[in-house]
Amino acid sequence: MKVDVLVAEIGSTTTVVNAFKDLNTDNPIFWAQGQAPTSVLDGDVRIGLQGAVDDLCKKMNIDSLEYDEMLATSSAAGGLKMTVHGLVYDMTAKAAKEAALGAGGIIHYITAGKLRRTDLAKIKEIKPNLILIAGGVDYGERDTALDNAEKIRALGLNTPIIYAGNIENQEEMKLIFDEESGQKLYNVENVYPKIDDLNVEPCRKVIQDAFEEHIIHAPGMEHVRDMVNGPIIPTPGAVMECTKLLYDCLGDLIVLDVGGATTDLHSVATESDKIARIMIAPEPKAKRTVEGDLGVYVNRMKVIESIGEEQMKKDCEKMGIDLEKTLESYVAIPKTEDEFKLVERLTKEAVLKAVERHAGIIRYIYGPSGRSTVAEGKDLTQVKYIVGTGGALTRLPHRVELMEGIAKHNETGMMLFPTEHAKILVDNDYIMASLGVLSKRYREAAIRLLEKSLDFKFPEKKEQEFTVNAKFMADVDRELAEAKAKEEEYRKHIEECEAMGYDMTAFKEEETIGGASAEELEAARKAALADADEKAEMRQGGGIKGKWAAQTENGGQYMGDCTHDCKHCTRRNCPNRVE
Repeated sequence: MKVDVLVAEIGSTTTVVNAFKDLNTDNPIFWAQGQAPTSVLDGDVRIGLQGAVDDLCKKMNIDSLEYDEMLATSSAAGGLKMTVHGLVYDMTAKAAKEAALGAGGIIHYITAGKLRRTDLAKIKEIKPNLILIAGGVDYGERDTALDNAEKIRALGLNTPIIYAGNIENQEEMKLIFDEESGQKLYNVENVYPKIDDLNVEPCRKVIQDAFEEHIIHAPGMEHVRDMVNGPIIPTPGAVMECTKLLYDCLGDLIVLDVGGATTDLHSVATESDKIARIMIAPEPKAKRTVEGDLGVYVNRMKVIESIGEEQMKKDCEKMGIDLEKTLESYVAIPKTEDEFKLVERLTKEAVLKAVERHAGIIRYIYGPSGRSTVAEGKDLTQVKYIVGTGGALTRLPHRVELMEGIAKHNETGMMLFPTEHAKILVDNDYIMASLGVLSKRYREAAIRLLEKSLDFKFPEKKEQEFTVNAKFMADVDRELAEAKAKEEEYRKHIEECEAMGYDMTAFKEEETIGGASAEELEAARKAALADADEKAEMRQGGGIKGKWAAQTENGGQYMGDCTHDCKHCTRRNCPNRVE
């Protein structure tokens, strides 16, 4: 039997292969799936890969499988260990972190400001696969990134470096990380080129390329690279690629992937106009968070700890299951009814906690002018679709109800959660990661296959954005209305005073900035520029001109405020000076 493309998902514990046919037609087919334990510990991932292919053949009752192309996603090497070093945590360090997540990078250490000796010792201890240096908006602060680069070079590592900071430093970085340093340098666009502007995609692309180069070092992967004639994308990055593809088709959405060890949440969404007005820090349009303590098997005890042991026991009593006994029998994949109930409770907690950590919040701050409302974090209020993928959210009986609980969890209305308007979709074929890598070459086929897996016909074009539930925006609207009312009241007061004969000109002028109005500042700026031009011409031999060269009655020149009192004048270079 022959198929068009075989996509291998080489994970840290399981290898899955998905076979696709008729990709160049209007009706592409997801033909079959096979899986087997990953064989990294055996020293060769090809063993697990062949086992997954054999499993597929057995399911489809065929002797062998041939394919035109083979693509792959992988996390078999555990992802890239990265350290990130920026200028200010809430700006460049945060932006660099966002670039790393979703591109195969696992952040082990983040610093802000100049590196200290303890920081350098930590970097040596971690032995990262990749070091990301950022810092400074374009044409802004330069020294911190340069100082950090010099210190990192002095460590004597052969770790590749990505520089994604102030573009004025790029040539300096080339001198620091020259051939003698033994460290490969990637100069990319600034992740934070100007205030309130994130630019993570160029850096994310380089990290993904570095991941593909790094993944070859997993046991046996050098041979898999000979088999794969397309890109090897990190599995989380492949899910993000599929999320972006879905965004192009559907608009703002989130994708939840609850696994045995982690819960990943991918979002591609823009903030509402109301939230944008009060947002105090920018967020990337495409964002991924990885919750390493929210896994329903490997980290099940961490999830129970999050719920609370007493609360978990009460919940189990209501469900009619014995917690201790069920935990003892549960191994990776639930098989009994009690195990399914247990995993559903763990998945509910993982989903709600992951969304809490990913989404932003509305909060109040207090200052001299009173209380103000601000927003921080990712705004998910415009999300139209919540998509579930991964083992838990594609196989559990009540998976839809678990995701419907997200909007209901926002009891205070202060969290920037998706609303009840959001539609729930499920990746029934569990192929989003495969379609993410497939979309690189077969975009239209990937879209058709997504429609089938989600059991949802995509609209001709993105739906218009619905109005966000404004419960938590009441304070914002009230503050804006009050400010507008005060402005209107002030304007009417001025008009009434003018009607009574008072001169209110001074009160109608623009508010001064540092003792001068905006118009006065602009006039001063222009005058300063004119002075600079004239002085520059004087230095080039053009003589005294402009206001420095006013004409006297007899045709001479003198300083603009000349008193003609040469005897007492202190200006020694006046062309009309009489000794």
